Amino acid sequence: MRGATDHVLVKRREPLPLAHVLEDRHLATIPVPVIEKRIEKRIHSRFDKAFLVVIGSELYGDTYAIARNVSAGGILVEMSYAPPLGTIVTVHFQHAREDDQVDEIVVRAEVKHHHYLNFTGGNDAASARAIGLRFIEFLEPEHGIPAERWQ
Repeated sequence: MRGATDHVLVKRREPLPLAHVLEDRHLATIPVPVIEKRIEKRIHSRFDKAFLVVIGSELYGDTYAIARNVSAGGILVEMSYAPPLGTIVTVHFQHAREDDQVDEIVVRAEVKHHHYLNFTGGNDAASARAIGLRFIEFLEPEHGIPAERWQ
């Protein structure tokens, strides 16, 4: 056990001689591979539109979220928290028609990805949290959320 007066000797190394790196001109002739146009590997085409949705979970309750990049296979959802990977949630899409009727689609989905985004706007730093959901099944409308809970 070391006491307060014990000293540890650290051996200093001599700096590596790297001056020749700046003098080597032939490094600029190394070919750089050209990346061809990115091939889209997605199975489903995406609908890039933002929607207000409600994400329901037995453990975490209901929360409002912004859904983006909707496809037949899944969705990206910006929300205030990220349920653990593998969590099963319900996604509630609602649309109010002109005749005061409400159309709702309810989808059961699995949390497959977590995304944490840090960005700046002007002088202020900000962040957002999003989850990637894979759709499992579409549910009947009776599993929907009453319209008054959307207010």
